[in-house]
Amino acid sequence: MTSVTVNGRRYDVDLPEDTPLLWALRDELGLTGTKFGCGMALCGACTVHVDGQPVRACMTPISAVTTSKVTTIEAMGADKVGRAVQAAWVDMGVPQCGYCQSGQIMSATALLKRNRKPTDADIDEAMSGNICRCGTYVRVRAAIKQAAQSGAAR
Repeated sequence: MTSVTVNGRRYDVDLPEDTPLLWALRDELGLTGTKFGCGMALCGACTVHVDGQPVRACMTPISAVTTSKVTTIEAMGADKVGRAVQAAWVDMGVPQCGYCQSGQIMSATALLKRNRKPTDADIDEAMSGNICRCGTYVRVRAAIKQAAQSGAAR
């Protein structure tokens, strides 16, 4: 039995310790907002926060987060910065197919929590691990800037 704290709630899951966090979230806890993309931590669709840092859940074993706080896209609406990012995403029309969006929003929120006024280079660096097959990168950057200007990152 492994215990994890996800979105402020402690869960006991009966999984092998090397089970990727992604599958614990999706299959055991029913938190399906975190997506499977590549399974190799290359696309960013599975991005969650572990103790406030963006990590790829597909390659993070559940045993690595037993003493950490995991935050998923399902909790972003309750977070001031996350809510601002989500609102900017809608305002700027970022999503097309939508598959990568939870990972994109998680990475953008982590960026704005550590850098209230990111430059284009800061945004490019923070978002470089998130692939959008629809190519909405210009709108992603604009949405991050809008969220930063909204004051939520202060």
